[in-house]
Amino acid sequence: MGDAAQRIVGRTFDGSPNPTPHSAHRDNHTHRDVNGGWLRPAVFGAMDGLVSNLALITGVTGGAVAPGTIVITGMAGLAAGAFSMAAGEYTSVASQRELVLAELEVERQELRRHPQDEQRELAELYRSRGVDADLAAEVARQLSHDPEQALEIHAREELGVDPSDLPSPLVAAVSSFGSFALGALLPVLPFLLGSVSLLPALLLALAGLFVCGAVVAKVTARSWWYSGLRQLLLGGAAAGVTYGLGVLFGTTLG
Repeated sequence: MGDAAQRIVGRTFDGSPNPTPHSAHRDNHTHRDVNGGWLRPAVFGAMDGLVSNLALITGVTGGAVAPGTIVITGMAGLAAGAFSMAAGEYTSVASQRELVLAELEVERQELRRHPQDEQRELAELYRSRGVDADLAAEVARQLSHDPEQALEIHAREELGVDPSDLPSPLVAAVSSFGSFALGALLPVLPFLLGSVSLLPALLLALAGLFVCGAVVAKVTARSWWYSGLRQLLLGGAAAGVTYGLGVLFGTTLG
């Protein structure tokens, strides 16, 4: 690394020393993976599975159908929802990934055809952030020696993505499928075990919603009771509405 790059690494813009990597992380300072592609579909899938199948089961229960019909409805909802979620997540993440890769190829071509223009663009970026003009030009020159490194920097700054950490469509699909199926199983589980009352399924599903909300809070550093209560109330509201609709249509069509 040249003197210019060393000055950026070794000093802050006000001239004070930057902490070394060792001192900055001596207390095991680490960050969670926020771009891995599994957390969002897993959380969304579990919540969606719980809420949608709970609402579906309360709706048909409100229509005064037989317990066997409730089980069939719940399992059908589980299977249909899990496959739908997985297919949707795979298509969505794959499309996003393909778009990013296409834009990266555009940037790669620009770096190949107009390297000086891209280097000046990078220097201007550093100048806009308060780096001295000469220092910014020198850093941009050194960083542009490696085309792949230059591509990664331009991608981060211009596209807001890390080319080495793009989400996986397969991971997103599998996470979504498994979490939806698990969430959707909770409301139907008491009926599978022989229950003929909605109450055990309702209590189990609402408890699951609260736990899921609390777990999400542990990941996002939000208050566990607030997040859990929020999910419980949202799921309970959905179940209440669909139960009322089931009673209404069951009475009307019965």
